[in-house]
Amino acid sequence: MTDSRTPPSFQLAYVPGVTPTKWVRIWKERLPDVPLTLVQVAPAEAPALLRGGGADAGFVRLPIDRTGLSAIPLYTETTVVVIPKDHLMAAVEELSLAELADDIVLHPLDDTLEWEQLPGKAALQRPETTADAIELVAAGIGLLVVPQSLARLHHRKDLTYRTLLDAPESRVALSWPEADVTPDLIEEFIGIVRGRTVNSSRGRGRTQPEPEQKKAKPAARKPAPRSGGKPAAKNPRSGAPKGGKATAKSTGKRGKPRGR
Repeated sequence: MTDSRTPPSFQLAYVPGVTPTKWVRIWKERLPDVPLTLVQVAPAEAPALLRGGGADAGFVRLPIDRTGLSAIPLYTETTVVVIPKDHLMAAVEELSLAELADDIVLHPLDDTLEWEQLPGKAALQRPETTADAIELVAAGIGLLVVPQSLARLHHRKDLTYRTLLDAPESRVALSWPEADVTPDLIEEFIGIVRGRTVNSSRGRGRTQPEPEQKKAKPAARKPAPRSGGKPAAKNPRSGAPKGGKATAKSTGKRGKPRGR
């Protein structure tokens, strides 16, 4: 967080499975004078962290308690089931919840999916975290349903995952405190996430286009001066103007040399 006595900085929280690398890179390119610090946070703790000023903004998984928070949904993830590689379900690419009915499906305490009814058979005990549940799947104790990004985050050589067609989905959002003290920086980061260019009408890091310079018009030619409003007529023999004396230059004749 910032005030008038400290240089600006930006703290960005993110929950497991979200990869903010691209947005952080763009931030550093546009605002190299404003350090950005990443703060990893558990999904259930993210709202309290933002409300308490522990971060200026954060990537969260919906739904969350939005009291005192603003949020912009960004994308929805595919839901998958994590299974051992030698499981019979590994032979297909997609599954339905009904096909999990005979298997134990683990339900960790940090699960962010909204279930009306949990699939499969319940385990005797709920794992503390998704990481703990992954270890149990590897041990052959049960299966695990998670957003695809978490399956990739906890990848193991002895496990794989398959898409669940009718499972609830996880939505990722960008959230920040409604009473934020860095509105310009928040607006800048929102623009980066939404794909605004550096010359967008919003954002601290934008640059203003230079005004176009008008091309100078060529000067108009002035008409040649006239005598009495009409050009003087020339003598047909000498080429000199009528009424004027012919000169050696105009007649082509040379005068006699003067005596010394």
